[in-house]
Amino acid sequence: MPRPARSPSPAATLAVTSAATAVALMTYTAPMVTLPATAADLHTPLSAQAWLLNGTPLGLAALLLVAGSLADDYGRRRAFLAGTTALGITTALGALATDTWLFTLARVAQGATSAAILASSLGLLVHAFPPGAGRVRATGVWGAFVSGGIAVGPLLAGGIATVSWRWSYAVLGLAALLVAALAPRALTESRADARGRPDLAGALTLGLALVALLAALTLGRDGWLRTPVEALLAAALVLIAVFAWVERRAGADDGHRVAPMLDLGLLRRPLFLASSAGGLFTGLSVIALFSYLPTLIQHTMGLSAMGAAWLFLAWSGTSFLVALQARRLAGRVSPRHQLALGFALHAAAVLTMLGAFGSGAWTRLLPGLLVSGIGSGLLNAALPLLAVESVPAQRAAMGSGANNTARYIGSAAGVSLMIALSTATGTTPGALTHGADVALAVSAGLAVVAALTLLTLRERRPSRTPEPAGALQVPAGADR
Repeated sequence: MPRPARSPSPAATLAVTSAATAVALMTYTAPMVTLPATAADLHTPLSAQAWLLNGTPLGLAALLLVAGSLADDYGRRRAFLAGTTALGITTALGALATDTWLFTLARVAQGATSAAILASSLGLLVHAFPPGAGRVRATGVWGAFVSGGIAVGPLLAGGIATVSWRWSYAVLGLAALLVAALAPRALTESRADARGRPDLAGALTLGLALVALLAALTLGRDGWLRTPVEALLAAALVLIAVFAWVERRAGADDGHRVAPMLDLGLLRRPLFLASSAGGLFTGLSVIALFSYLPTLIQHTMGLSAMGAAWLFLAWSGTSFLVALQARRLAGRVSPRHQLALGFALHAAAVLTMLGAFGSGAWTRLLPGLLVSGIGSGLLNAALPLLAVESVPAQRAAMGSGANNTARYIGSAAGVSLMIALSTATGTTPGALTHGADVALAVSAGLAVVAALTLLTLRERRPSRTPEPAGALQVPAGADR
């Protein structure tokens, strides 16, 4: 009599989802150190270089929510496998791009496929690990691999860039396809009890809103009061309002239910707001600054792409190590307070870096990079845990999608902002050193705002009045 097939172990689920997440983040960070070479090869003017960095976060932000809903409704394993396979193909295609817009389109596609990976990964982990110490450890390891991918991506790209920046995308494409080949035996299918049709209207309106916002921020470096910039900002606001209307209508349609990208009822939960705010400000303040920092280092200090990548490792490597150990804070520090501490450390670290670019000494950056790495590690460990604990268990992928959507909306907008601030007075080394200090100060200010916001978003004590039927319940122990 044949033996029954053995179910995949939780450890295998954690290993495969973490590996895929690392590859997705390596793809995301690859252009950070190769931007000068890529822009020169593709003849990309300075005004359009933000798109080379912003393609992937744009695809992520536009599709993370719908990817989360589709994963919950149609199968997280299915979404994960589709995402890893498509990431391998689209990343390899990026290596073949011959101009700025083809490369940008390939990067947007990489972001869209990464959205399926990131949104489904946490849902798969929630299914594999029940609430408790095991889940805390699993989400901490997953968050550490976010930092690990950020750390290894620039090193890989910088090393291969000595031959050609294109080869880095070919190697990453092969890595994604390898994970896709290993994943089927390591994962088990899971989905929410209820199913609905995909929220295509929500995906379209949110995607157009983000394109309008990023275009406005990119064009704004040539003047914020110009008519095209104002029209794009107005269009972004209108489209966000339309998105909210579409989501409210989708959630209220009981006859032919569309699975909304975002359950607006979650916005009544302080912990969900804290998760979203944490993701948004992580993108705006932390990821945005460090996305452009290696380019600034190359232009102002004369370091090579590989030299900038090794210096960048001081931040990203520290973040990886801290995220791995942050699980020891479970039960002592709530995820919300951990996020506030992470932002406070980043703000303090960035302020120590003021004037470093003008000094010409890369050692002046090291203390700030290390302290900010500690803060980033705390952020990357706390964000995934808060994302899944701030929503009902059957909507874990939506919680992950919402958190990561906020993170990459912030990243995409923040990169455009940091480039605009850094190059506002020119692109000579002297002008860039002044612009870099302005960008550092803005990043620190945003981190302070984030820390204060998170400290105010605490879960209300349960009311003695019974909750109405169908009300969302707060997971026990989610906040203190």
